[in-house]
Amino acid sequence: MMNQSPIETALSRALIRWSLTKSTAVAETPRSWIFKVEQNGRNFGALKILKPLAAAEEGRGGRLLQYYAGDGAATVFDIHGDTIFMEWLGGPTLGAPARNGRDDEATAALASLVANLHRPRPDRPDDLQPLRERFEALFQADIRAWPHTARDLYARASGIALNLFDKPMPAIPLHGDLHHDNILSSDRGWLAIDPKGLIGDPHYELANAFRNPYGAVKLAADPKRINAMADTFSSRLGLNRKRILGFAAAHAGLSACWDLTAGNSITADLAILPHLLSAYDQA
Repeated sequence: MMNQSPIETALSRALIRWSLTKSTAVAETPRSWIFKVEQNGRNFGALKILKPLAAAEEGRGGRLLQYYAGDGAATVFDIHGDTIFMEWLGGPTLGAPARNGRDDEATAALASLVANLHRPRPDRPDDLQPLRERFEALFQADIRAWPHTARDLYARASGIALNLFDKPMPAIPLHGDLHHDNILSSDRGWLAIDPKGLIGDPHYELANAFRNPYGAVKLAADPKRINAMADTFSSRLGLNRKRILGFAAAHAGLSACWDLTAGNSITADLAILPHLLSAYDQA
């Protein structure tokens, strides 16, 4: 018999550990392998087997999902080593209504979801990444990596971020990557997946939604939409509107820095960031 690969070994151990009967490979991402599994031929679950390079961050995210205990997020049944056994969510993402003319509904759903995730709970994980640390890629960036015409955008985004961290808010656990395509439909409503496991200012939680859903750059760059989102998030969550927009602009700058480091295009962020900065200035 041929030697099993590490992923095959991890999968067969998981199937035995949790008495799972069938597994179907669903996706491989740069961070993990995802399998759909069956328990007793009736119930579906998901196995997420983490890749070594991403295990620390993804492990933090898994423990944050445990902390949410299924309230606004996918339920984690158990974690063993680098394998997470969790609820299977097969539904479409919140990106679908947003792309199909129902963006206001998607924004309202996002606000409700954040209200659930930010509810105070006991026993929060003790290894969450401080939000300020998450922003190091923005603060440490070489401005020369940015296109000439966009360097003022970088300067503004990093300046706003520094101001936000100079006036700290009470820190709470944060999903840290909450956007339309990380929220899935289920019979329990919309549920978040794939958190980063951060701790910091609650206003940051909404930042990534302004740049999404994926591929909808024209929608994300629409000043009316930016202001409508800020209004909804502020009124429904009792958060400061200008601070929400500040984090949205700062995060777009941070995202562009990550993409420049990875050699990816920053065209989308350059289309959206000026409008976020303008909304912030007017707030």
